[in-house]
Amino acid sequence: MWIIPNKLLIYIFWIMEIRLVSSFTSAMLCGRIPGLTAAQRQLCSEMPDALIALGEGHQLGSQECQHQFRGHRWNCSEVWQRNVFAHIMPVASREAAFTYAIANAGAAYAVTAACARGNISTCGCDGRHKSSGGDGSSISMDWKWGGCSADVDFGMRFARKFMDAREVEKDARSLMNLHNNRAGRTLVKKLLKTDCKCHGVSGSCVMKTCWKSLPPFRLMGDRLMQKYHKAKTVQVVRGKRGLRLVLSRKKHPAAVAAASQKQTLAWPKRLELIYLAPSPNYCERSLRSGSLGTKGRICQQKQGHHGPQSCDLLCCGRGYNTQYISRTVQCSCQFHWCCQVECKLCDESYEEFTCK
Repeated sequence: MWIIPNKLLIYIFWIMEIRLVSSFTSAMLCGRIPGLTAAQRQLCSEMPDALIALGEGHQLGSQECQHQFRGHRWNCSEVWQRNVFAHIMPVASREAAFTYAIANAGAAYAVTAACARGNISTCGCDGRHKSSGGDGSSISMDWKWGGCSADVDFGMRFARKFMDAREVEKDARSLMNLHNNRAGRTLVKKLLKTDCKCHGVSGSCVMKTCWKSLPPFRLMGDRLMQKYHKAKTVQVVRGKRGLRLVLSRKKHPAAVAAASQKQTLAWPKRLELIYLAPSPNYCERSLRSGSLGTKGRICQQKQGHHGPQSCDLLCCGRGYNTQYISRTVQCSCQFHWCCQVECKLCDESYEEFTCK
């Protein structure tokens, strides 16, 4: 069960109201949304229909984050209860890196999808993928561009303008957020897929028409989860152009040593997730760290189960309660033509373990 913030529903209602009024009134209504910077309010008043897509993207990110961390001590639920478009995690941890990346991936993804559906007046299909063949010529014997290719560049640009606009401090944490924001948006473009449709008599494939489309958002979450596990610790240095983030010497000595041979610092890669501070243990409830704690969480007590949802790890050594549950469920269901489903009633018993 996903946690969808009530604030998000309120913001979407406000934005739908904005679409129906004049630009003057739009600016007034955008000023009512809490947590927005001046630049974000300006974008809201100029393109309220795009802000609806951002709200959808926020929901995508929220659901995917909770799915990826569903069995972990930190399950990505409390963080999404705060202001939708404001800063969402105070601790500069590995979990914060994932949260900012998935939020930006959701924003770029949803705006791109809204463009393809025609829901945003200033964008549509990607015009670069038109009337050119697979070999770059205007006509190809094998296939040609057609359909509606996803305009991911527009989605990334608008998401960057809006999401990066809140990073006004220009400190180490702001630089970390900007890096992870870009990693999430860039991943959307990298994972675009090419869909094709065959044309010809009796199903033959004399010619194929192809277009770029968005993959399922679950793929974004899976890839970012892989990057979460490989996230790099960084530290701030001051250069001629101001503050920069480099790989931490303590955490990544090999990378720094290789860079030192070239007499330069080791910069994080564009698609890497980065963080500044170690993660809390998330065992106890803490609003500061965005943790609800693990008390009352259901855990797994199976022989040989040592994953993050095991009672040993999830309960943080506090132990767990065992409850024996019996219930009646439908079973052995059969479909009878037409149109009825008949099921038997079966009794089942099982043990449920919850952290103390």
